[in-house]
Amino acid sequence: MNLAVIPARGGSKGLPGKNIRNLNGKPLIGWSIEAGLSSSLIDKVVVSTDTDDIACIARSYGAEVDIRSENLAADDTTTIAVLQDLVTRYQEADTIVVLQPTSPIRDVGLIDKCINIFKEGKYSNLATGFWCKYKEFGSHNNLRRQDYKGFFYDDGNVYVLSRSLVEKGLWCGDNFYSYETARHQNFEIDDLIDFVILEALLNNLKTIS
Repeated sequence: MNLAVIPARGGSKGLPGKNIRNLNGKPLIGWSIEAGLSSSLIDKVVVSTDTDDIACIARSYGAEVDIRSENLAADDTTTIAVLQDLVTRYQEADTIVVLQPTSPIRDVGLIDKCINIFKEGKYSNLATGFWCKYKEFGSHNNLRRQDYKGFFYDDGNVYVLSRSLVEKGLWCGDNFYSYETARHQNFEIDDLIDFVILEALLNNLKTIS
């Protein structure tokens, strides 16, 4: 079974209540739930949360809800720790697809493409993202950005992991696949400025994509 998991903790220091904050007519978490439900390969969409507000909205959008224990609701709780706990209650899940709620823009078919690549290539895991060419000032001697490859940065849209990897407590295995996404899908929401940027982007997607 392909299980989509949307980790949505209630606490956020950068932007309190961001997962249920309205973004272009729907709560932020709604974008990820709808993306998961629209996938033809996802069998179940589960929101992992620690608050009743998020749980209520998640159910209204058609997702199942898994309420975290207190020890998995802290600021330093990792996603892999949440997944390790969650899969004990979803024994039939062999492929775990993580959709971060803070990355609301996913092209139609993106999730299915990622799952197919993951399974056909027999990869340990897959992550979407982009090639980041930032370097610390003073470390590149004025080298042009186009002259170095940079590094792959995960954008939070889609992560695909095998159950065995999750059970081992590993977020990334030795045989992973980096799926490069179009630039308009690379934006994540951490604070209010990000929200403003994403609202403008969503209003202009037909123009730029």
